[in-house]
Amino acid sequence: MGQHEFVPQIPYGTRDFLPKEASRKRAVEGALAHLFDSWGYDEVVTPTMEYLETLAVGAGNDLDQYMFKFFDKNNRILALRPDMTTPMARVAATRLKDSTTPMKLFYLTNVFRYEQAQTGRQCEFYQAGVELMGVSGPTADAEVIALAVEAMLKSGLKQFQIGLGQVDFINGVMAQSGLSQERQQQVKHAMLTRNLVGVDEILVNSGLSQEAQKVFKNIPLLHGRQDMLKQAYSMVANDISHKALDNLAEIYRLLESYGVSRYVVFDLGIIRDFDYYTGMVFEGYTPGLGFPICGGGRYDTMLSTFGMNCGATGFALGIERMLLALERQGIASIPSSKDVYIGWGSEKLVMAIAQGEKLRKSGQRVEIGLVAQTQAEAEASQKDKGYSKLVYVE
Repeated sequence: MGQHEFVPQIPYGTRDFLPKEASRKRAVEGALAHLFDSWGYDEVVTPTMEYLETLAVGAGNDLDQYMFKFFDKNNRILALRPDMTTPMARVAATRLKDSTTPMKLFYLTNVFRYEQAQTGRQCEFYQAGVELMGVSGPTADAEVIALAVEAMLKSGLKQFQIGLGQVDFINGVMAQSGLSQERQQQVKHAMLTRNLVGVDEILVNSGLSQEAQKVFKNIPLLHGRQDMLKQAYSMVANDISHKALDNLAEIYRLLESYGVSRYVVFDLGIIRDFDYYTGMVFEGYTPGLGFPICGGGRYDTMLSTFGMNCGATGFALGIERMLLALERQGIASIPSSKDVYIGWGSEKLVMAIAQGEKLRKSGQRVEIGLVAQTQAEAEASQKDKGYSKLVYVE
């Protein structure tokens, strides 16, 4: 390669979707958009960039270190959106503040976080999600979880599980323990990363009794069906944790009515990685992936930071992670049909165009060759391009 030859590259943490990949991505997104619409959710599209102060109000300081930031011509700091919950909350509290509640919104878009790229997650990645605003009870939470289950089924996934937790269960244990705020944050972070050894080390130096330490150590292990809730109820002696467990039991009862409870297990060790969750939280997992494919929960206080005092709940599903899960489970995502390739011989282009228009109006996907070909050449083009049928005009 010559000294001055330029080899174009894309930024770290981004990727190209080539035709087959883009087709699979679009098919999944189309299926999800149709599903969300059928449940009464309306699509909203927000700017790729927001003022940093807006994102900081919504997401807090945890996401600040992961944002892509830059200045506009007036020296105001902008950032690429690191998630969609904050922009959706902004829209609801400003542009849609006079709308009838409950407000049901969905999105299909890309978001940006400056972090180490990994399989299934780049610095730019794509999400589909819903936000249900204006209702604070378990009926809204159950609908969102049921919709998350249906979203994974509609995408084609067959093997998955939803882990359902409640942040107030852990908050109640924290309050009961008397741990300092610093120690509480350390324990939460260790639980978030599933670092059980780290939890033990923090507790040993905490000054808590052995009995109190045992409760903390057992939280990440509280995973199971309804009998586990009874076990957890007997482990704690505070109203906050008990009410959290009652809340989960009611949500599960409603999920049975939706017919999706078989996909749901309780996992009281789930701590979502944003401070704004205030109630139930959940994550969706599938075999073969070591990270959640979707996640969400209740965030009742975020809208109040934008001047709108109402409850909210929602979830986001990672599109690339869904595609990766389908691939690893050997499931072909919804195919994009390439129906007819039209080849034509010398002087037959006008007839080929007429034939192509007729087939397109009947709903078929058609490509017309742009140069004259022999029938053998047309057959080769049909196979190379992946069309199921050849029409040759001669």
